[in-house]
Amino acid sequence: MQEQEEARLWGAHDVSSAKGMKDENFPVGSFLIAPRVRPAVHAYYRFARIADDMVDNAELSATQKVDRLTALRDVLYGRRRPPAGRADGWSAVVLRTVLQEHGLPLEVGGDLITAFIMDAEKARYEHWSELLHYCRYSANPVGRFLLMLHKESEETFGPSDALCTALQIVNHMQDVKGDLKTLNRCYVPLPWLAAENVGIEDLLLARSKPGVRRVFDQMLAHVDAVNEEAARLPALVKDRRMRLEAAVIVALCRRLSARLRHQDPIAERVALTKLDGLRALSWAMRYIR
Repeated sequence: MQEQEEARLWGAHDVSSAKGMKDENFPVGSFLIAPRVRPAVHAYYRFARIADDMVDNAELSATQKVDRLTALRDVLYGRRRPPAGRADGWSAVVLRTVLQEHGLPLEVGGDLITAFIMDAEKARYEHWSELLHYCRYSANPVGRFLLMLHKESEETFGPSDALCTALQIVNHMQDVKGDLKTLNRCYVPLPWLAAENVGIEDLLLARSKPGVRRVFDQMLAHVDAVNEEAARLPALVKDRRMRLEAAVIVALCRRLSARLRHQDPIAERVALTKLDGLRALSWAMRYIR
C-alpha cells in the first residue's frame, strides 16, 4: 500500500529536463567558481532544475505539483526517503548531504520549493510587493547559498538579494510572452497594465502596444533602482573568484536591463550575446585585486 502511494505521489517517471546549466540566462557554476565548491553548486542546480521542471509540467494538476514539491522538500529536510531509483527525489538527498557538509542551512533549498509552490498556486500578481515577495524565495536564496558556501559575511546578503531580485525580474520580462502562452503565468502587475489601458491579453500580440511598453519601462525603472544596491556586492566579497563572479553577473544584469529597454520582449527573444559576456568580464576585472 505504501509503495502504491509513493508511486502515485512521485509519478511513473523521473522528472528530467533537456535544459542544462549552459542553457541558463546567467552563469551557473562558471569557470570563475573555485573547483573545490563546484560540485556543491552543481548539486544545488540539479535540485532547483528538477523542482522547476515539476512545477512547469503541463501534465500535472496544481495539486499534484504541490504534493510532489512538498515531498521533495520533505526529503531535503530528512522527513522522508524518496523511492529507490528515483533521481529526482535523490537530488534532495544529495543536496541535503552537501549543505550539511558545508554547514549551510537547509532553507537555502527549502525556500526554492516555497517559490515553486507559489508558481503552482498563483498565476497572477497584483502588486510590485507581491513580486518582491516571490523573489525572496525564488531568487534570493541562490545568492545567499553561493555567498555562504564561500564563507562570506552577512554584510553581502542585502546587495546579493538585490542582485538576485533584479535577475529574476528581468528573466520574467524576457519570458513574459512564453510564460503566459505555455504556462498561463504572468508576473507583470495587473494594475499597471490596467492603468495604461491594456490587458494581459496584449502580452500575446506580435509586438508591444505603447501602453505595454510603458509598463515594461516602469518595471525596468524599479530594476534599475534595485541594481544600484546590487552594485555594492562585488566590493564586499572577500573571495577573489566569487568576487569576479558577482561582478560579472552585476554587469550582465545591467546589460540585459538595457537591452530590454531598447528591444521588445513581446516581438522577439531579448537575450545577452557573447559580446555582452566578454564586456561584462572585462568590466569585472577591476575587482581582481
